[in-house]
Amino acid sequence: MINPSQIATYPFPLRVIIFLLILAAIWLPVAAPIYLLVKDSNLATILTMGLLFAEFLFLVPRWGKQVYGQTQLLKSYGLVNTRQNGFELLVGLAIGISITFTLFLVQGLLGFVAWQNSDNLPRIMAEGLLSALGVGFAEELVFRGWLLDELQRDYSYPMSVRANSLVFALSHFIKSVEGMLRTWPQFPGLLLLGLILVLAKRSRQNRLGLSIGLHAGLVWGYYIINIGELVRYSGSVPDWVTGVNGNPLAGAIGLLFLSVLAVGMRQMSEHSKGL
Repeated sequence: MINPSQIATYPFPLRVIIFLLILAAIWLPVAAPIYLLVKDSNLATILTMGLLFAEFLFLVPRWGKQVYGQTQLLKSYGLVNTRQNGFELLVGLAIGISITFTLFLVQGLLGFVAWQNSDNLPRIMAEGLLSALGVGFAEELVFRGWLLDELQRDYSYPMSVRANSLVFALSHFIKSVEGMLRTWPQFPGLLLLGLILVLAKRSRQNRLGLSIGLHAGLVWGYYIINIGELVRYSGSVPDWVTGVNGNPLAGAIGLLFLSVLAVGMRQMSEHSKGL
């Protein structure tokens, strides 16, 4: 029988494997019947992924207490219930959606896309906001919270940041080989985005509000444009310029905008360190 407190002395890969095995043992007995009984695959995925994250939230405090002797592990991740953190979330949301729309506005001015009217835009905006906040909250707590914390227990900050960004990018390629080959051009963009989100957290004294908001804002903006079918690509330039498969993360212009954002977040992070 493993003594939970001994797990803290294990190397990072082994600790992560143990955590994920415990999480899977809790999740699979409930998730499997959902996949078998729910015929709508999208609904089944939403239900099981929501359940997985809920169980992650259940497990983390117990992991902190039993393994590390910490009773406020979520707070140490940067998930703090303060007005400042909430304000920073809103700021990040505004930055994210502004950058996304600016990117497409620039492409429109250059003649790369043509803007179109959309039906049901208010509904799409509302649905997109809820979805984006869910994605931003879940992924930031997992990657810039739990995973980054586990990395920093064993490795230097620079190495932890690089590993965090790499795992974040790779995690978005857990799909069929065909799907991986189709979406591989977005890999550099995901790496850069992972770095940006770590810098966003660091710039706010390790609070998660800004990174959650920024992540959600980028997702929200793209959701509105993509699901609302607000733009039509002109085909005047190759896909690698605007984004392969219509994904701005997989295009030169998207990488340029992300690079500018990365420089801004780095400056904010350096300024925060000097305070």
